[in-house]
Amino acid sequence: MAKKRILSDYILSIDGQRLYRKDAVDCVVYPERMERTWPQAKETFMLLDDVPIVVIDLQTKGKSMECSLDMEHLVTSEPSELGLMFTPKEAPENRILLAPLKKVPFTTIENGIQTRGSKGFILTYGSPEKCKALAGEFYAKGNDMIVARKDRINSLITDYNLVTSNLPELDKALDWITITMDELITCQQGNGIYAGLPWFNEYWGRDMFISMPGACLVTGQFEVAKQILKDFIQLQDKDPESPTYGRIPNRANLEGILYNTTDGTPRLVSQALELAQYSGDTDFLKDIYPAIKLSIDASIKNYADQKGYLTHADADTWMDVKRNGIPGSPRGNRANDIQALWYSQLIAGSKIAEIVGDKTSAEQWLRLSDKLAANFENDFCDKKANMIYDHLNSDSTPDLQFRPNQLFCFDLVRDENFKKQVTRRVWEELVYPWGTASLAQWDQQFHPQHENWHYYHKDDAYHNGTIWLWNNGIAMQRMIEYGQKETAWKLFCNMGRQALKEGAVGSLSENADAHPRPGCDWVNLSGTFLQAWSNAEYLRVWYQYFLGIRPDLLNGTIIVEPNLPAEVKSLVTSVKIGNGTLLYVYDNGQLIVTGDNIDAEIKVVNPTSQADDPAFEGVDFCKVNPLPSYPCMSKYHETEITYF
Repeated sequence: MAKKRILSDYILSIDGQRLYRKDAVDCVVYPERMERTWPQAKETFMLLDDVPIVVIDLQTKGKSMECSLDMEHLVTSEPSELGLMFTPKEAPENRILLAPLKKVPFTTIENGIQTRGSKGFILTYGSPEKCKALAGEFYAKGNDMIVARKDRINSLITDYNLVTSNLPELDKALDWITITMDELITCQQGNGIYAGLPWFNEYWGRDMFISMPGACLVTGQFEVAKQILKDFIQLQDKDPESPTYGRIPNRANLEGILYNTTDGTPRLVSQALELAQYSGDTDFLKDIYPAIKLSIDASIKNYADQKGYLTHADADTWMDVKRNGIPGSPRGNRANDIQALWYSQLIAGSKIAEIVGDKTSAEQWLRLSDKLAANFENDFCDKKANMIYDHLNSDSTPDLQFRPNQLFCFDLVRDENFKKQVTRRVWEELVYPWGTASLAQWDQQFHPQHENWHYYHKDDAYHNGTIWLWNNGIAMQRMIEYGQKETAWKLFCNMGRQALKEGAVGSLSENADAHPRPGCDWVNLSGTFLQAWSNAEYLRVWYQYFLGIRPDLLNGTIIVEPNLPAEVKSLVTSVKIGNGTLLYVYDNGQLIVTGDNIDAEIKVVNPTSQADDPAFEGVDFCKVNPLPSYPCMSKYHETEITYF
């Protein structure tokens, strides 16, 4: 809670016999509850919305039940009239109250309570007074609170976005990923989106605005998105003397704010415009425009060079890891994706400036975007090697490492044939069936597995070979744009399978190994078990590129360019756009799209690219083909390297 570890576990017993989870005969996970069954009892574990209450319902024919708490993160316990109060080590000002599910008599036992007839237990958290008040609230209306949570979660996939197709596994994956994504939309420091669990339970500007389209826009949560923008902008660096003047935070938590990234701020500006395109609302743009203008003008003053490029430090991109102060994948001082984001920020800022009536800024920013675009193709594109340089060094020499960031830069490149060749090369050299690697396997700096502690520290591998599932989004998008929907679909299905069968339910992990371990044909997952941008990019690509729904209510249009794979024979879904609903019905190649209360022209268009494009003939996933040796594998450590 609030970045503090307050509870490790609880232990249940019936008539003095402990219920070991390994002995459960069944365990079923639902969106709002988890059920475990033993021969003598059934446990239903539930959380509630907006209140720190854990519900542990127990059905049993036993005479008595006990619940005790693991004391790993707890200091002391003391009885109260409602149950037993525990003091967390990391939050000594607060308490955890362990109480019966029903307000019945209880007796204290070691680190817990015993009761008869209570049907289970509750845990509440807060000050001693708050714990008691929460218990009282649950005793008064606990069933209503349980039903309200179930109904809210159900509404995420029934009010809009419920997909019914001929592929039950597709439907289930979309439902679960949507529901689990929503669990990261929180209200810890204003409204925001957690970057991931278990250890990114805080707001990262970059992650938040990469995640916003999949988390909020395609799911129709426009008011939530507006509030996130408004709240996070309040944390903007407004000190003119600061070296990060004008930036939004890279990371914000209850212990402090860091501004050490270049990419979060342009993503916020771009998302502000995209939200307006989805919602049709421009009033909120007027509220946040001063912060948008500051973000662009400060960057022009402090970071833009003579060619219009945005300069930055070595670790100020999404490849940001440092160990002992040394960047693990230095990309200064002009990374390709930063230039693409800067270009998008200028374009989006110019359009927003027009909307609010600041024509001077709109024209100035548009001129700078033209200057940037005019230089980029000449300075970054190697048309013989079919690659976009990952970055320009401070001396303007190009970096030749082959990374996926080049896929983000296509708005800055006019040569369509070159972009096709780049897309194919990236797919075949970086995109494995399990995901998109951060560095090509032929590079001497490549690390085959994320965690291989006998050889190297995991941070050294983080952006040097490790798979990043969020990059699957842009990889699939580019392939779909060039007619390769069937190839992209294979990767999409593998992501869905992870969410249902391989990782945490409904969750896409942060990372995975690039190469399988010896004797395995698939890779290990790594990093956080649930990462916001991984889930969000899965949803974004589904709605915007497989379904092909791309609204622009500012111009009164909704483009629908379907790219459904052959395996999808029939599909019905609805999507919230503006104040209305778009109904999408597909049946054996025939698509019918209608709008209810949508004040925009719906244009259904055929895909502009064809599957049989010669540029992609025979295209396939990257095959595992490592070099005979890598520097990272040169020394084996008998004792595993520790994290610190």
